[in-house]
Amino acid sequence: MNLGIVTYKRGMTTILTEEGHSIPVTLVEYVPMTVVQIKTEATDKYSAIQVGYNPTRDHRLTRAEKVHQAKTVKRDKDGKIKDIIYHEGGPFHNLKEFRVDSAMDFEIGQVVSIDFISEGQIVDAIGTTKGKGFAGGMKRHHFRGQSSSHGVSKTHRKPMSGGATDAARTFKGKRGPGHMGNVRYTQKNLKVVKIDTDLNLFAIQGSVPGPNGGEIVITPAKRTGH
Repeated sequence: MNLGIVTYKRGMTTILTEEGHSIPVTLVEYVPMTVVQIKTEATDKYSAIQVGYNPTRDHRLTRAEKVHQAKTVKRDKDGKIKDIIYHEGGPFHNLKEFRVDSAMDFEIGQVVSIDFISEGQIVDAIGTTKGKGFAGGMKRHHFRGQSSSHGVSKTHRKPMSGGATDAARTFKGKRGPGHMGNVRYTQKNLKVVKIDTDLNLFAIQGSVPGPNGGEIVITPAKRTGH
């Protein structure tokens, strides 16, 4: 994953363009991210930064999590932890890692700027889709279903054969009923219509995966296609 920003979905609305067209947009609110770890080619065989967001209370973290995010760890003469000093804004409830071209451009404790995303830019939105539970073939895979009449009895929505006599089994990957949704999904090539820095909001044209309040990672588009 390239460097991106962590946002939370707040809902949808419409925006009028200068030409008078109404376009649907999704509003996402970005949260400040602080660098808590730097990974380089020399130490980790790849270049990345780990960021923390959503400040939390100290007692909600394990000892390992506290030390990992600490700016300074004070110990007594027996080596036991006496006090932990965190970077500004910390400690953080969530951590996320982003690959970058050069991790040396960042410093631990630095707040990541969002200047690399601008209005009019094409981006990808990564989130977790809404869970639909167990769904039939018509809803899950858009099967047409069988005829409503003409000899069809009680199998109007029956999706498939369970396995022919010859194979006597169902092949892996066979489409049919099953769990639907609640998967990681990337909505590609969305346009950033507007950025409101006062309210920390992005207006992104179209829809993004997940429910309101769900976490959405916004990254510059990898393949724009145009």
